[in-house]
Amino acid sequence: MRTLKDLDARGKRVLVRVDYNVPLKDGAVQDETRIVESLPTLRHLLDQGASLVLLSHLGRPKGPDPKYSLAPVAEALAQHLPGVRFFPFAPGSEEAQAAVGGLKAGEVAVLENVRFEPGEEKNDPDLAARYAGLGEAFVLDAFGSAHRAHASVVGVARLVPSFAGFLMEKEVKALSRLLHNPEKPYAVVIGGAKVSDKIGVMENLLPRIDRLLIGGAMAFTFIKALGGEVGKSLVEEDRLALARDLLKRTEELGVKVHLPLDVVAAERIEPGVETKVFPADAIPVPYMGLDIGPRTQEAFREVLAGAKTTFWNGPMGVFEVPPFDEGTLAVGRALAALEGAFTVVGGGDSVAAVNRLGLKDRFSHVSTGGGASLEYLEKGTLPGIEVLE
Repeated sequence: MRTLKDLDARGKRVLVRVDYNVPLKDGAVQDETRIVESLPTLRHLLDQGASLVLLSHLGRPKGPDPKYSLAPVAEALAQHLPGVRFFPFAPGSEEAQAAVGGLKAGEVAVLENVRFEPGEEKNDPDLAARYAGLGEAFVLDAFGSAHRAHASVVGVARLVPSFAGFLMEKEVKALSRLLHNPEKPYAVVIGGAKVSDKIGVMENLLPRIDRLLIGGAMAFTFIKALGGEVGKSLVEEDRLALARDLLKRTEELGVKVHLPLDVVAAERIEPGVETKVFPADAIPVPYMGLDIGPRTQEAFREVLAGAKTTFWNGPMGVFEVPPFDEGTLAVGRALAALEGAFTVVGGGDSVAAVNRLGLKDRFSHVSTGGGASLEYLEKGTLPGIEVLE
């Protein structure tokens, strides 16, 4: 990829696509991780004497909607950088063009949510051309959006000199290590609700890995495929054959698969509900498995011990509802305790668990893009990477 070392930004107005899709509550940013991760790129460009125009999406609005305005995000960014101003204009509008035309070196303009533009997600060429008029160079630093062939990601990059920001470069380098000559033993922990969401990445990683640990609701599709009784646990009935095929392939490749031994179960998903622990393949109706149990937590910890490369995506249970978060937190602790290993975390709940434990610094890389990281590991590239090559 072309990177910032290839860009002379002196005196230029640089258009930067960042990923400020952050959680808001009562008009305030709740988690500034993505804002903080963008700062090295922004400061580097400002130190060179550039002025900056920032584009980002926020949420999934159906059109202009004050609830999804980037105004609170600009306010949060202004706490980290001087010269930040928010312009409440659609980024493809004439008003936006006029507003950024007067920017001076060191100033930062944050324009409104790109998804307020009807042509954004369609990669409309006219919209991309209007974006291109906002800067003399384009920097893509939104790895979390790099799997989207949208106008503010791919379309504009084809029209002006374009470069990867530091975050984009860091993400690609880290994830590439999981695909190319990873140090062994290599263990992958996959969780979440659905096999169908993760099958692509699992199939692509299988020839490279030694151990596959499966948790979350998706584990019950595998357990039922093996003949286990899973009560009222979530199962993808139309994926049972797929699960059996995947298990057969792991056997052929010599990959050791570890499914839950026991689960924490309940009749309902709600805080304070009565829970029971059952063997993972003998859950009676009306119970449903909602987290990996204590035996599984210990077994997973032992399996991960000694791994030299690890990737973790997806929670081990219904992470957002205590007490069904314990398994996910236990996996986070086990991975953080590994010495001398290359450890990567990707995915919203997995990252949330690492942050809640205060162990982010113990991991080699915590990805800012859940969907993007999975697609990269499945395909080895992304639309936002290809356009920068």
